[in-house]
Amino acid sequence: MARHQHHKGNADSQTLSPSQWYASFQKVQRHRASAAARFAESLPFELDDFQTEANDALEAGSNVLVAAPTGAGKTVVADFAIYLAQERNVKAFYTTPIKALSNQKYHDLVDVYGPDKVGLLTGDTSINSEADIVVMTTEVLRNMLYERSTTLNALRYVILDEVHYLADRFRGPVWEEVIIHLPKTVKIVGLSATVSNVEDFSNWIASVRGDTKLVISEHRPVPLEQHVIVQADEHTEPEVLDLYRRDGNGEQTTKLNAELINRLDQLDRKAARRRGEERPDKRKGFGRGRGGKGAKGHAPKAERHTPRRWAVVDELNFLGMLPGIYFIFSRNGCDQAVEQCINAGLELTTDEEVTKIRRIVDEMVEGQLTQEDLKAL
Repeated sequence: MARHQHHKGNADSQTLSPSQWYASFQKVQRHRASAAARFAESLPFELDDFQTEANDALEAGSNVLVAAPTGAGKTVVADFAIYLAQERNVKAFYTTPIKALSNQKYHDLVDVYGPDKVGLLTGDTSINSEADIVVMTTEVLRNMLYERSTTLNALRYVILDEVHYLADRFRGPVWEEVIIHLPKTVKIVGLSATVSNVEDFSNWIASVRGDTKLVISEHRPVPLEQHVIVQADEHTEPEVLDLYRRDGNGEQTTKLNAELINRLDQLDRKAARRRGEERPDKRKGFGRGRGGKGAKGHAPKAERHTPRRWAVVDELNFLGMLPGIYFIFSRNGCDQAVEQCINAGLELTTDEEVTKIRRIVDEMVEGQLTQEDLKAL
């Protein structure tokens, strides 16, 4: 890298004046001496331009808002904020919207900095809360601000993961209050999915917190494909179909998949026959307009079977599309889904994996649990 820059400097010197060449040389030397450069050199991969731009802005003293698609590498900027905090001997907080993400990030940081340097604070967990690096849910940080916690005195960097939650009607105020009430000495690193009004969002942060660098990357390294799962009834297998048509390269376009439309049309007709009804003619706008409404003035509604949760997981497993995340917005709903999978006899592990899991569990509980505890389990 250094040799390449040196040769580049010699080539440039043929067209630059001595003063311009010296200024360029100093810029290269400053970059080599920067924390951002040292951080980049410590990584096993090359940084993308947007990551370098965000890291340089953060080191220069700006707040940073990074808007990029999932999988683009926004977390690298957060990792640099923590690296910078360690170099400057100050505290850094990493906040996430849910406990599961906090737990995962805590373990990731422990692997890098060790358990003594990292803490975790969620609604029901407190580990090493006075550490230099603390991972927490955003609500915990909001509560610390209102309690005027002394832990905030040495705080200089706060990473707000999934900061676009601010637009959420119910939970958004938590992010808003944190951004407003954090001490002025704290720099914010906001990590956001790509949203339509990110410039307005960045301007608002700047109005509240001062100089803010907006860094946008629209490149999506992890392809985003959308599918629909349909099932005629509980006695048939579910099907996973593309939502959009594919082009000659096999990539999804923005046009709806004709196969999906035809399949839904077949299911609607089948459901209508079961009810002894005739499905409205498509040419009449699905019942809208003259003669298209029922006796009470309402258009007939298609009734489609919703696949069971276990059937969805089973089909995704069959197609090799796991692991995946199934969003269920209640604890009871999650418990019911697990029970449904167990009752359906759903198995996602091979015999060899089952044997390995049992061996690991036996090793973990051996000598750690009493006979009464084992019976309870």
